[in-house]
Amino acid sequence: MDSRRLGTQGLETSAIGLGCMGMSEFYGASDDGDSIATIHRALEIGIDLLDTADMYGRGENEKLVGRAIADRRDEVTLATKFGIVRGDDPTSRGVNGSPAYVREAIDASLQRLGVDHVDLHYQHRVDPDVPIEETVGAMAEAVGAGKVRYLGLSEAAPETIRRAHATHPISAVQTELSLWERGAMEEVLPVCRELGIGFVPYSPLGRGFLTGRFTSSADFGDGDFRNNDPRMREQNFDRNIGIVEAVKRVAERNGVAPAQVALAWVLAQGEDLVPIPGTRKVERLEQNAAAADIVLGAAELRELDDVETATGDRYANMESVNR
Repeated sequence: MDSRRLGTQGLETSAIGLGCMGMSEFYGASDDGDSIATIHRALEIGIDLLDTADMYGRGENEKLVGRAIADRRDEVTLATKFGIVRGDDPTSRGVNGSPAYVREAIDASLQRLGVDHVDLHYQHRVDPDVPIEETVGAMAEAVGAGKVRYLGLSEAAPETIRRAHATHPISAVQTELSLWERGAMEEVLPVCRELGIGFVPYSPLGRGFLTGRFTSSADFGDGDFRNNDPRMREQNFDRNIGIVEAVKRVAERNGVAPAQVALAWVLAQGEDLVPIPGTRKVERLEQNAAAADIVLGAAELRELDDVETATGDRYANMESVNR
């Protein structure tokens, strides 16, 4: 697989990464054996960017990734995140960007992952009560200590990105981006390009919606957070199916899967984007990886650009920091 650069500090990864969140939580039951096999297969076919976070599975996802890469750390560009704090209530969320917590979080992540450093450390959500300069300053300490190679932010506003980057160079900003959700293209992506920061789209398949596998909200199983996703419930689901139909039409003309078209569209937005579709199945991983070889024509890109974005809020409660 071709590689792409994220930022101007030297971080280079595969053109497509692997989001590991769903291997431990949020999308229903999973099997660790299948997940580890998927991670191993990703490395075999050239996908080296693995994305996790300390809040996924309350630390269990980092442990899972750590087990999967224990004998192949040198093959991996390892990214994790901190800043979302979970309480005893599984639905509760908070944010903490204090310098003390930054130091605590990186040490805890390294222990769970079983490594001496991570390649990319993101602040998962910005803490409105802590100046970003203080948070990034503490993150930079970890770079100086050799615990982290590059810094990132997730779901940060343009002015916050500017202030963070002025404190210490930011290599990547991770924000939701897909045919389903294009808000980041208005201000966040332009600021990243102005500053020379790479962009990592998460949920590039619209939380699986753009794969075309779902025909009604009843298709989501128990424990799947999409049951509460406003865009996938009731009337919004029926309206948003139109996006999938447009993707399917392009896919059928090219003899490829809808998921591959959705990923190819994201990849076509620029060489500074590295999407991280998540999966826990080898066959879907291989399908996603093959999207890197699909080149959509200018007319097809315009056709997809003209598709309306999804109807409904991105999250059940936009004051929440659910990932």
